[in-house]
Amino acid sequence: MPHFIAPSVLAANFGQLATDVQMLNNSTSDWIHVDIMDGRFVPNISFGFPVVQAIQKVATKPLDVHLMIEQPEQYIEQFRAAGAEYISVHYEACPHLHRTLQQIKATGAKAGVALNPHTSVQVLADVIQDLDLVILMSVNPGFGGQKFIQHTYKKIEQLKAMIQESQSACLIEVDGGVNQENAPALLKAGADVLVAGSFVFNSANPTQTIHDLKQISF
Repeated sequence: MPHFIAPSVLAANFGQLATDVQMLNNSTSDWIHVDIMDGRFVPNISFGFPVVQAIQKVATKPLDVHLMIEQPEQYIEQFRAAGAEYISVHYEACPHLHRTLQQIKATGAKAGVALNPHTSVQVLADVIQDLDLVILMSVNPGFGGQKFIQHTYKKIEQLKAMIQESQSACLIEVDGGVNQENAPALLKAGADVLVAGSFVFNSANPTQTIHDLKQISF
């Protein structure tokens, strides 16, 4: 199956957000990744419902919303109403994870779980068949432009084995430090979706950069 590219608008120019989203519409990207940060679960604040709604009005591609927030269950319905098609919550923020996943699915959205770099994929063994998506953080969440954590390759392989053993249909998404150099190895390890923020939006030609990431094989 061809891999997906999900550029992160956290790295976009917010003074011309509509223009950048239109660029993604016209590119070979598959999803638009939207990072929500609350300044509590992670040491940064990004944006909330109004900006997601503004993106959704322009976007022609699915919004992949990643909630890096405490108590995400309080906001699931609002993010779905704002246009999220994929909603991922952090394992570390959800004491009642199964309930939260069912809440996401009840809205009609696809349900995902994100894992911080220190969290083992084994914590998902009991919910893997309920998931549409797992986001493996390959940097510590909160800020863009960080250095890729090498242990991520092993986690992808472990998670892929778990998915295949359980016959789950969930996708593996890698978020953080993704670029042209490490993308082939990520895909070879078993990644299905690559999130790229700074690497795309700071490039001389973001549309070409997305195209190049989409064309990578291993």
